[in-house]
Amino acid sequence: MAQSSSFIPTNNGPYADLPSINSKFFEAKARKGLTFEQIAKAIGKDEVWLAAGMYGQAKFSEDELRKLAEVLEVPVAETLAGLGDHWWPNRGLGPVPPTDPVIYRLYEVRCVAAPCHNIFDLLLLKSVLVYGYPIKAVIHEKFGDGIMSMIDCKVNVDRKADPKGDRVVLTFDGKFLPYAKW
Repeated sequence: MAQSSSFIPTNNGPYADLPSINSKFFEAKARKGLTFEQIAKAIGKDEVWLAAGMYGQAKFSEDELRKLAEVLEVPVAETLAGLGDHWWPNRGLGPVPPTDPVIYRLYEVRCVAAPCHNIFDLLLLKSVLVYGYPIKAVIHEKFGDGIMSMIDCKVNVDRKADPKGDRVVLTFDGKFLPYAKW
């Protein structure tokens, strides 16, 4: 597993205009050598959702912000001032089609293989625009610098019963392809 938690992604195009506290989160994460998974467990959330929050694509509650500030050793008052009740995510940022290779791979699963024709296709596209950078960050953290193969990839759609309503479970099982160095 690659430990790339020292990478501080603070200049990623559409995310460059986030409140300054977001950059401090990434700096603290790197300084402490923590992974998204470790931070997520500490605050009781999923690692992709946590990454989405850190990239400004999800809304933390006040309690979650307090826990995050404690784990990252960032001042609580500054955290609440930056992302408290007054701040709302601007979800779905970035160009269409995405220009980042990792995010483009997620995008091409549906909208390049076949045109978007129904609400499911549009929801998948929206999920890539909202969760693309968080998914990319978790992939890089776990595997290193590379992309997921769409040539050597299996995609499964399953239905899971849930008391609140059935759930759609999408599984992308793709070979990791590290970028070559020469």
